Amino acid sequence: MIVLLKAAILGIVEGLTEFIPVSSTGHLIVASQALGWSSPTFEIFIQLGAILALTWAYRERLLRLLTESATPGPARRFLVRVFIAFLPAAVVGLLAHQWIEEHLFRASTVAASLVVGGVLILLLDGPQRRGGLGAAEDVSLGQAIWVGLGQVLSLIPGVSRAGATIVGAMLLGADKRAATEFSFWLAMPTMVGAFAFEAFKSRHELAGSNLLIIAVGFAVSFVCGWFVVKMLLGYVARHGFALFAWWRIVVGGLGLIALLLGL
Repeated sequence: MIVLLKAAILGIVEGLTEFIPVSSTGHLIVASQALGWSSPTFEIFIQLGAILALTWAYRERLLRLLTESATPGPARRFLVRVFIAFLPAAVVGLLAHQWIEEHLFRASTVAASLVVGGVLILLLDGPQRRGGLGAAEDVSLGQAIWVGLGQVLSLIPGVSRAGATIVGAMLLGADKRAATEFSFWLAMPTMVGAFAFEAFKSRHELAGSNLLIIAVGFAVSFVCGWFVVKMLLGYVARHGFALFAWWRIVVGGLGLIALLLGL
């Protein structure tokens, strides 16, 4: 029963943090250490729950885009731009994943990245800021490439995939809502690719996994992820990203203090 509770807590952490700019990986590392329990196989499946939550929330638009992309036009161009934005992080992640895991998966890296990212988001999140791009579909090919290059930074634990892509899109002229929505679209191939890669690496461990524990974490992650996806666009359009930025700064700052004190 205690393990199921821990699985539910980690599912909540994954679902609530995957699509907001606070670093789901960093939060999972901290939460797993605090709970004294972690499982790479389990984390693969709670990530799948978040992926499917996003896909389900966008199912009608995704189906329409896929249908319309059968012929040349705006839908096909948009999907091509999303795919191109996906490629840089996919290539770098595939080539450098072992080095990243060995050298960057540290509490100090997570804490510092949270603080730096939070400060940057605050600098970009002024109420007076209005981007020229009001819709994710308006992102140009050049802008998609730069956002994709920015997403490479999210391979550093604590940076946040959502944070890197949202900040990148805003720097290139997207307003808050458009930047967030483009981050959603880019999350689909990125998260599916990451899931497939991690599942392949852990394929020998999957057969011996506790299905009930996985099911609990998956379901909780799905529900929390769906809630965030449904609510986030409206929230950032009205309130911006300050709440997430300050959360990053506080959590990262406390982490740095704890490390300095040897706690």
